[in-house]
Amino acid sequence: MKDLLYLKDEQIKDFIQLLFYAYRETFSDPKEVLSKKFFGPAHLRSLNLIERHPGISLGELMFKLKVTKQSLNRVLRDLIKSKMIKQVKDENDTRKKNLFLNKEGKIFFDSVYNSQKKRIFNALKNSNSDSVIKFKEVLKKIVDGKK
Repeated sequence: MKDLLYLKDEQIKDFIQLLFYAYRETFSDPKEVLSKKFFGPAHLRSLNLIERHPGISLGELMFKLKVTKQSLNRVLRDLIKSKMIKQVKDENDTRKKNLFLNKEGKIFFDSVYNSQKKRIFNALKNSNSDSVIKFKEVLKKIVDGKK
């Protein structure tokens, strides 16, 4: 069997470091846009999930972000106060609140997304399609924790 050099400790450490740098650079791109609203990474992660999953419940958002209700409430208060999101009571269960971006939130999210899109688009554009597909598969396995 072929020796899997990319599974050696040094290569795994290099990969982890590259993931960190990729995250840092991708999420530093919108820093200026976020700072105008006094938002940070937690606000961005929440906005991203609400945009990708319109109507997401508070419980689902907490689960996806892996945060406590207390820390999420601080972020949501900021987003509601800034008119980025709205809470709508669920039609079937009025105890449940669903989250949506409002018009201001969509505009703001688009400006943040566009600042990140350039870096990702250029990286994908300058890679062959096989690399992009395999990279996406690897990322999904990292997220899913597949062994």
